[in-house]
Amino acid sequence: MASKKEERAFLAGEVGVDGQATEEEQDAEQVEAGKAREALLRGRTWLGRECLTWLLYKSESTEALLTHDKKDVTVVFNGKLNVRAGAGEVLEASVKGVTSPYSKLMKKALSQGLLVHNAKVQVTHGEQVYDFSLDAEFFDLRAVKLPSLLQEGEDAQLTERLELATHASHLADALVAAFIKERSAKTWDSKIVPALKEWMAES
Repeated sequence: MASKKEERAFLAGEVGVDGQATEEEQDAEQVEAGKAREALLRGRTWLGRECLTWLLYKSESTEALLTHDKKDVTVVFNGKLNVRAGAGEVLEASVKGVTSPYSKLMKKALSQGLLVHNAKVQVTHGEQVYDFSLDAEFFDLRAVKLPSLLQEGEDAQLTERLELATHASHLADALVAAFIKERSAKTWDSKIVPALKEWMAES
């Protein structure tokens, strides 16, 4: 007969009917490595915020931001947008609406030191249109809406959906790469930052 302790462990899902642990325990080294990786990713959040803020600035012109696989890539911020700051009186603000990301209110918030933390964007690559949300913390894609499927048949559509999802991730990677290239250029401090500040000051 099981003891009270064993019964509680079973009811909590910690052990199975055989009394064995339901989840394999990680050793201390694996746990610490996981914590270190998470801390590293969180430490890079500021770079993700800079990237999204730069992307917002570059996208307002509606011109192509880059060429990927010989096709133009354009970006439009078209929904909810959240900005955050590391310090100051206002630490976080959000706007909603199709044109709100480019509003005077948002530019004013950016000029006061807030940076884009997450946003809903529409990315067009050639004739394909993707909608998804980007988060600065891990820069992962969320709530992805793929282009309309062209294939017929369940298996063919599943394959096409997987290919489109992979392609959406590649487009996000290409946008990040374009930012990193500009962020690491010698002209970042002398040209790009002044242009960003001028854009934020527009009334």
